[in-house]
Amino acid sequence: MSRQNFFRRALSASIFMCLAHVTWAETPGAGLARLAGEGAVISDTGGRVEMRVEMSQPVPWRVHTLDAPPRLIVDFSELIWDADPVIQTGSVVQVNSGAYRPGWSRAVVVLREPLAVDAAEMQVMADGSAVMSLQLLPTTAEAFREAAGIDPVEISRVIVAPPPPSGVLRVVLDPGHGGIDPGAEDGDLHEADLMLAFARELKEVLLRTGRFEVALTRDDDVFVPLAERMTLARAAGADVFLSLHADSLAEDDGVASGMTVYTLAETVTDAAALRLAERHAQNDILAGVDLAGVEDEISVVLMDLARRETMPRSDALAARIVAGFRSHELVVNSNPHRSGGFTVLKAAEVPSVLIELGFLSSKRDRALLMSDAWSNSAAEAVRDALMQWADEDYLMRQGLRR
Repeated sequence: MSRQNFFRRALSASIFMCLAHVTWAETPGAGLARLAGEGAVISDTGGRVEMRVEMSQPVPWRVHTLDAPPRLIVDFSELIWDADPVIQTGSVVQVNSGAYRPGWSRAVVVLREPLAVDAAEMQVMADGSAVMSLQLLPTTAEAFREAAGIDPVEISRVIVAPPPPSGVLRVVLDPGHGGIDPGAEDGDLHEADLMLAFARELKEVLLRTGRFEVALTRDDDVFVPLAERMTLARAAGADVFLSLHADSLAEDDGVASGMTVYTLAETVTDAAALRLAERHAQNDILAGVDLAGVEDEISVVLMDLARRETMPRSDALAARIVAGFRSHELVVNSNPHRSGGFTVLKAAEVPSVLIELGFLSSKRDRALLMSDAWSNSAAEAVRDALMQWADEDYLMRQGLRR
């Protein structure tokens, strides 16, 4: 039997095990599974690489691979990753683990070399605990590429929203990162948590005006791929899209602080913008997302046509947000309006900006991001900017129609 065929059988077996264990996982009163014993360990064992995950109880699970770079993806429903996996092999570059979608957690094993799944099983112990084990063997790049599969995790069901009432602007807020992707970190501070908290506060500030309907691309600590954030915005009938971040720059990337607003640009000359855009896109890869075929030639042409209208509107929105922060006497970057090739800004028909509220690599910014007073002022600054932009945008578009 070829390794490729064995992998397919192992994948089918893992999905069968998912169905077999559903009743255990959903037993009333049963707690969520957690790591137990030695937790998750990836090690060399007699010419092969073994991944063992000890857990408090069996759960549905599945395994597949993705290429470019080679990655092993293991999904569990639902396993709490309260400890980092231990890597005891040179065949693994890194492991990212944590919440992936509601009801699912994920471990993404980034491989240094192509490895094929030779065996996959979950054993249930007498005490009710369980051990999931995978045996990996070296394979060729071509064989790995042929066996790599499309991400099987279901995309959230998208409900298309009805048109908003006349005069009401529909805003979609996109708290960056989440779940398996915590974003920038500084000690116990995680960008994903800070942005979700700010998005919730901004939503309330906007709703109180009576001029906005507000939706969030995520309202929990879960991972949402970049492209799906755009899909959710379109389904919500977004009139404007705000992606919220608080990144961090390494020492060799320079020093940055203060609020910065990014709009889309196909050609990026700003080195800092290029590095940030690459880092955001890399997070999708490291969370086990297959980015192949995201855009085709025809869709690119159509999007370019749509952007001829939306890009000036996005630029005007960015200018208003910078002015709003300054009017509230909040710290802005020395170069506050920049452009970059961010995936979440590519919803061509929706004016979109990415707001870096600050940088966790800046001591001053960290203190501000944790301040309730600053957060409230920042939310009010965005509110004022949106209201003024909406009025100006309406008048401008009415003039163009005439």
